[in-house]
Parts: sequence; structure tokens; C-alpha cells
Amino acid sequence: MSWVGRHAIAAGLATMAFTAVGCGSEGSEGAGANGESLCASDVLYEGRTYIKLSDAEVKVGQKLGTATTPPCRDTNDHVDDVPESSENAYAVSGISPDVVIAVGSSPEQAEPFRVLRSDKSVPPEVQELIDGS
Repeated sequence: MSWVGRHAIAAGLATMAFTAVGCGSEGSEGAGANGESLCASDVLYEGRTYIKLSDAEVKVGQKLGTATTPPCRDTNDHVDDVPESSENAYAVSGISPDVVIAVGSSPEQAEPFRVLRSDKSVPPEVQELIDGS
């Protein structure tokens, strides 16, 4: 094999290795500093999927029922599989549970989650929470 051919193959292998590093369990979103699974931040409640609403202050209201965190497999080796779990779902004062709920073991521990719309748009009520925080 010629010198040029060997170097072209080496360059191609290096490119593949570099690309594979970007396709790990964190995906294109990146992970938080705590290394938590990305899909573990989704919850299911009343047939809707909700995603965590970071950095938003809400007033937690009455208990609505139970939200479920679906099982998650972020890695190919399945060592870090996250099993399905359940937490309490709470109303958020002034906002329909169809849009925002709080999830946690108690009202004091509950964190806000917003509904994930099929068109990925952010409901106006949620945008107000984000802008007000």
C-alpha cells in the first residue's frame, strides 16, 4: 500500500473515532454536571409527557395523583438502565395541569415539569414562568 493510501485510511479511522465520541449516551444535548440520564428527566402523567422546567419558581398546590418516570436505557451496555419509578404529581397554582405540574415526594420537594407538545412549542403560560424566573 502506498504512503498516501495508509495516511488516508488513518485519517478516516481517526475521523470515525472522533465522531463516535459525540454519539455517546449524552447525545447532542450534552449532560448535566451530575451525569444524570437525559431521558430520566421526562415524566408521564394522564397520558401526557412532561419535561423538566429548570430555573422556574412555582407555587405547588394540591396533590393530583402519580406521575411515572419511564424506564431509560441511555447506554448500549444497559449497566446504567434506569427502572420505571413513580412520584407524586401536584397542581401548580394558576396553571392548568394540562400544561404544568410539579413532581416530587412532597410539595416542598416537588419540581416543575411542562407538557411536551408534539410541535415542540412552549405554551405561553410556561414562557411567562421562564421569563419571570
